[in-house]
Amino acid sequence: MSRPRLLDLFSCAGGAAKGYQLAGFHVTSVDIERQPRCTADEFVQANAVDLKSEWVASFDAIHASPPCQFGSELTPANARGRHLNLIPLTREILRDSGRPYVIENVRAARAHLISPVSLFGTMFDMHMVTSAGRKYVLTRERLFETNWDLSAPADLGPQGHPIANIYGGHLRCRSGEHRTGKGTGRTMDFPGEDRPALARQLMQMPWASMGEMSEAVPPPFTEHIGRQLRAILQLREAA
Repeated sequence: MSRPRLLDLFSCAGGAAKGYQLAGFHVTSVDIERQPRCTADEFVQANAVDLKSEWVASFDAIHASPPCQFGSELTPANARGRHLNLIPLTREILRDSGRPYVIENVRAARAHLISPVSLFGTMFDMHMVTSAGRKYVLTRERLFETNWDLSAPADLGPQGHPIANIYGGHLRCRSGEHRTGKGTGRTMDFPGEDRPALARQLMQMPWASMGEMSEAVPPPFTEHIGRQLRAILQLREAA
């Protein structure tokens, strides 16, 4: 089939968009904020929940990453009520489109997603190497709800390497951290290192800022999803 068109809602700086592009999609991203570094083929500044249903349905497939602050572990418990849970409304919009869709969110939102599949950076050998030659691996669990059968690759885990992550605009490594993000140990910065460069290496997002990477879906996650999604579309086109 020709390059299929994917609509990327709540896009931020385009981590998800880049993965879908690598999988062969033409991506139109939508975000309520201007995103000058978004990698999409086209960008539309708009509120995703206010888009016309006919326009949404004109795409071959849809990805959406509704804001996670309503339930994120990084949002203070007494502040979560200030943030809307847009997952149910987003699901309604995507279902009404009749298109194959993906809804992404954080681990803490599991109860609000339908049979989500977890993806980890350790499934894609995502890592960074410091100037001293030490390797750190990315776990960064993200959940994906789909209205088609998504499969995850094998997860080899950290394999003895320390775990790094980007959150709150910072690059951190917790020495006792497990794949789930739980564990004990001293939270470490990386003195003497170019932390943004390390973070971009870790996330495979060379265009993004630290704040943008804190919110991003790593491109290898959506490249993996996109390749399966293209196969689904090809089967439907052939039927």
